[in-house]
Amino acid sequence: MENVARPWPALWSLVIGFFMILIDSTIVSVANPRIMESLDADINSVIWVTSAYLLAYAVPLLVTGRLGDRFGPKKLYLLGLVVFTLASLWCGLSGDVQTLIAARVLQGLGAAIMTPQTMAVITRIFPPDRRGAAMSIWGATAGMATLVGPILGGVLVDSLGWEWIFFVNVPVGIAGFILALRNVPTLSTHPHRFDIPGVVLSAVGLFLLVFGIQEGETYNWGTIIGPVSVWGLIIAGLLVLAGFVVWQGFNKGEPLLPLGLFRDRNFSLANLGITMVGFTVTAFGLPLIFYYQMVRGLTPTQSALLMVPMALISGGLAPVVGKIVDRVNPKYLAAAGLTLMAVALAWNAVLMQPDTPILMFLLPSAILGFANAGIWAPLSTTATRNLPARQAGAGSGVYNTTRQFGAVLGSAAIAVLIQARLAAELPAGAPGGAAGEGMPLTGTLPDALHSGFSTAMGQSILLPAGVILVGAAVALFFAKPQPVQGWGGSKPASSAKVDAGLDSAG
Repeated sequence: MENVARPWPALWSLVIGFFMILIDSTIVSVANPRIMESLDADINSVIWVTSAYLLAYAVPLLVTGRLGDRFGPKKLYLLGLVVFTLASLWCGLSGDVQTLIAARVLQGLGAAIMTPQTMAVITRIFPPDRRGAAMSIWGATAGMATLVGPILGGVLVDSLGWEWIFFVNVPVGIAGFILALRNVPTLSTHPHRFDIPGVVLSAVGLFLLVFGIQEGETYNWGTIIGPVSVWGLIIAGLLVLAGFVVWQGFNKGEPLLPLGLFRDRNFSLANLGITMVGFTVTAFGLPLIFYYQMVRGLTPTQSALLMVPMALISGGLAPVVGKIVDRVNPKYLAAAGLTLMAVALAWNAVLMQPDTPILMFLLPSAILGFANAGIWAPLSTTATRNLPARQAGAGSGVYNTTRQFGAVLGSAAIAVLIQARLAAELPAGAPGGAAGEGMPLTGTLPDALHSGFSTAMGQSILLPAGVILVGAAVALFFAKPQPVQGWGGSKPASSAKVDAGLDSAG
């Protein structure tokens, strides 16, 4: 830990920017129907508005975490905030979906520069035995952003237009820059060599995998160009990612992914758990919002208001969780939260029928609020508790990369599943049906399509429900945290083990 006189103002200053970039992972979902109508786009194109952001966000995280260690997390955070804010302005000014996707790529790059710095600063200015309270704020911010995003998006889309879900970032970005410049300390830097082959392998592998999954239904899981097939892209992506992991093991310099970090059991399991959380929170919103707006005829604001119980309960319980997460085994909180999320999503799937009383959806929304309160802080605290200070940037980069990797896969997988279930459930010739040409769905659907569309959306939401249930099982295997024996003096045994693993990894 570095000696910082006022760590809490630094944390709150970072939270503003972190909240903004995470909102942009979910705020677009509620605006998708309006964007489709305004820019004359089909569902696959508009899903790329989210996927392009998530992909550009996920790919650079490993290296941007290292850049923060090398040049200072404050400098990198401020640079990323500038890029993100300018890209947000470009997004709002976009006149076609291709331009919007390009602007979202730049926005994702800005987010990737910022995110590891927030977690690295927390790791370095708070000791492990007080880090739970700080991480509860960081984790609650992540949870709240996934819930507030659709609500704020609905209000902005209905009152000002979809462009304002991006324009609103400009004043927030300026305020966040000023606060971070004043309150975030300039921390010591550590020399690093950068693993260029690792950067290339991870970027290429992730792009091939996600592009293949998301475009599979568009090309009927067949040929894309000449000898290149959808399955060929997916297999190639998996092979390249496997090659990336092998290279990290053989790299005698300084690997992009320090495999020694994974010697800590809790770090490994927390990364697996947050991958499933990223997948789920990105995936479940899309079928739910499409059901609300296209079957039930709700406006973006009305559909987003059904998520208010999630936001209120999650935000209210976050401080409570922060106070107890350092005193109990976090696996119980995390497993309970992840299980509750699976229950809530399955309940939504059952309710998604054309004639369900709309207020019934407030009940699973409330359950999701309890779930979120028990997920974010326990997972992030478990992942970072034993990180050595010199690897704070690398560790936070890995953790955020796995979360965003899950989010990218969730976005791509839910797009494929929605299109497949619509083709199976809607009549031939209907938009999105077995013989339909694409899915230019806007407004409320004809009554004849309500049943099939509802069934397809309900079936789709079962995918993230199943994934998050596996995450609950993973959390049960967390090891009980060891007491901290004087941070800055003697280290916990587990932390010493991580240091040894990093040294052996180069």
